[in-house]
Amino acid sequence: EVQLVESGGGLVQTGGSLRLSCLVSGITLDDHAIGWFRQAPGREREGVSCISSDGSRYFADSVRGRFTIASDNAKNTVYLQMNNLKTEDTATYYCAAGWRMVCRPDDAGMQYWGQGIQVTVSS
Repeated sequence: EVQLVESGGGLVQTGGSLRLSCLVSGITLDDHAIGWFRQAPGREREGVSCISSDGSRYFADSVRGRFTIASDNAKNTVYLQMNNLKTEDTATYYCAAGWRMVCRPDDAGMQYWGQGIQVTVSS
């Protein structure tokens, strides 16, 4: 059974930082891209960042320079480091996995999803 479990969300003030983790089981990061997506109330889900199995990365324009993504294949975990958070980053964040995917802005090709975790940035 494939499982993706997000952790590390919570409430933070503007300018603060959070690190989200996506623990993956049932598949390996050696042949799966892991993407982070978010959805705010009343808005469509959007791609935030992604790391492919070859290490290439994608960042949405809205987070580039503030967010970084890294994988620890030994721990089967992908991290999303979020710095200088803004109120507009408030959303439910999801990680997803796609087999041998090239990272892209949308979620096409993502096969497995986590349950989501809330990130709230207060002013």
